[in-house]
Amino acid sequence: MDADLRCSIVRQDTMTSLRQQVLDWIEEDEQKLIGFFQDLVRAKSPNPPGDTREVMSLVSKFLEEEGLAFDELTAKEHLPNLVASFDGGAEGKHLVLNGHVDVFPVGNEKAWDRDPWSGDIEDGVIHGRGAADMKGGTTAAIFAYRYLHRLRDKLAGKLSLMVVSDEETSGRWGTGYILEQLGDAALGDCLLSGEPVGVKTIRFGEKGILQFTIEVRTRGAHGPYAHLSPSAINIMSDIMNELKAVTRVEQNLPPEIATRLADRKTQAVIDETMGEGTNEAITAVVLNVGTIKGGSKVNMVASDCTIEVDIRIPWGVERDDVLKMVQDIVDAHPEATISDIIGGPALYSDPEHEMAELLSANVTALGYDEPVRIPMVAASDCRFWRERGVPALVYGTSPRNVSAPNESAVIEDFLHVVRVHTLSALDYLSPK
Repeated sequence: MDADLRCSIVRQDTMTSLRQQVLDWIEEDEQKLIGFFQDLVRAKSPNPPGDTREVMSLVSKFLEEEGLAFDELTAKEHLPNLVASFDGGAEGKHLVLNGHVDVFPVGNEKAWDRDPWSGDIEDGVIHGRGAADMKGGTTAAIFAYRYLHRLRDKLAGKLSLMVVSDEETSGRWGTGYILEQLGDAALGDCLLSGEPVGVKTIRFGEKGILQFTIEVRTRGAHGPYAHLSPSAINIMSDIMNELKAVTRVEQNLPPEIATRLADRKTQAVIDETMGEGTNEAITAVVLNVGTIKGGSKVNMVASDCTIEVDIRIPWGVERDDVLKMVQDIVDAHPEATISDIIGGPALYSDPEHEMAELLSANVTALGYDEPVRIPMVAASDCRFWRERGVPALVYGTSPRNVSAPNESAVIEDFLHVVRVHTLSALDYLSPK
């Protein structure tokens, strides 16, 4: 037998054995995995204010008990970040696993059927804020890192784990701060994320963001003397109506995205995963006035009104073009000003990247339907990699009730994501 062929067969046999070992560990650890997931959900970490010290202490304690070394990189005391890395037994690629532990605010607690931080499990579903976004995905990253650390001598390359804060409010003091401190070397060659995207999809891109604040200031007056001053609220109402024009901007989707989104099977999965109407929203400029504050008293002409606006921009539309439209609208009203402009462009990675292929192969090998490859509607920390030209792929549990009351995740989907992430990371770092 040819020596190269013999080596190839040995490598295949070794990888088959390692893959089964990983699956056996996950099966043995099911209750430990679920319990850790529950503990993370029960640790309150709403953002704002973004304080993740309680939940991050659970992560650091777990890593310490497992003998996994890590560093803490923290710019603000209430926003800790943990980073861990290990090298394999041979040279190879560098894979990064990234997950956040801050979550959306609970909102109206009366709208919840149970304690938003309960972590209760009923009928195979775990309940609580962060169950979907993304304490399950972060648990998957932590345990995948744990399992592959046991196999490190048999791997080629490097594996890093980032458990971060601040993702829900731009990531400036989370992933952004880590990369600022450690430099581009920390980006690795590929990012794997467990953000909630649904087990029937692999995500390779995300829409752009434009966020800003508009303020209107007028003289104001007593209500009976409305003729003495324009109402800041009325002016803002006009501005909000005029802003709708940005949703009618024409887009020119890149062919690799347009072709995938035109597929009927893909369209069905999109609406099933994210809700009816998402097929239209995913390619549209979406405008949302997230907050509004104005006026002081019912019998006074409002002298102030402030809105915070979020615009999601698809691929093929320039963020600067949308911003110019917004600026022109604001400039047409002398009483209005715009500030706090933040955001970034729509981004995407190669949908045929090796990690996308590995994720797809492992999903089907585990008995699930082949996932469709589409971009995300929402944003994530993946942009820190994509904007620097590093591929970032996402596979996670359902996004259907993210940020809504009664947020939850299906336990079996969570365990499936753990399996897929660990096996895909193993395959990516396997000696060639």
